[in-house]
Amino acid sequence: MLQGFKDFIMRGNVIELAVGVVIGAAFTAVVTAFSDSIINPLLAALGGVDYSGLGFHVREGNDATFVDFGALLTAIINFLLIAAVIYFLLVAPMNKLDEATKRRKGIDPEEQAPTDTELLTEIRDLLAAQQQNRPERPLQ
Repeated sequence: MLQGFKDFIMRGNVIELAVGVVIGAAFTAVVTAFSDSIINPLLAALGGVDYSGLGFHVREGNDATFVDFGALLTAIINFLLIAAVIYFLLVAPMNKLDEATKRRKGIDPEEQAPTDTELLTEIRDLLAAQQQNRPERPLQ
């Protein structure tokens, strides 16, 4: 039972996922600071004098009814920045490394895998060639 767990943990995908989550969480702090210090003030400048930025009150004077489009925009920008950094710093280099590893092993990454029809045709041809090379046996 423990060996199965060890095999699961040592799979490349699980380790890569864990590294991605940790780096993504760490980078989130950087992106949040960027958007709090730069993006939010820019959005507030577009939305008016107060810091609430792009949004409106459903009921005037009631802060609980404030619809904050600036926060939504900031979250979207955060997501896009984090996704771009994760892609360019983790995914793209890992893909290049994987491609280089396949080339070293003699696997062409651009080579298309044969289709089912092509494989079945090849099997049929091999069986036909095998039948032709087999000597006829008389019926007994």
